[in-house]
Amino acid sequence: NLVGEAVHPVVISHPLSGRKALYVNPAFTTHFEGWTPMESKPLLDYLYAHASRPEFTCRFEWREGSVAFWDNRATWHFAVNDYHGEKRLMHRITITGGPLQ
Repeated sequence: NLVGEAVHPVVISHPLSGRKALYVNPAFTTHFEGWTPMESKPLLDYLYAHASRPEFTCRFEWREGSVAFWDNRATWHFAVNDYHGEKRLMHRITITGGPLQ
């Protein structure tokens, strides 16, 4: 592996619920182990499209006093600049857990 490169399973079991979850994302997943990036691209594109289907999404609209929690082991998230001219104050808390399985 290159410095800074990590290897993770594509499907994990959530440690509390036991439910299976895809563990890939377009920002960090570059290829499958043993496959080239070019070989990996069609399947990764399919998985990204599947995971972002409307029935699997939740749009959180920030309001004064809002609090949001999510589990990075089984959730994609990204910011939408929908607070034009307003200031957001955030505190990030990371809770460690065991290795992904």
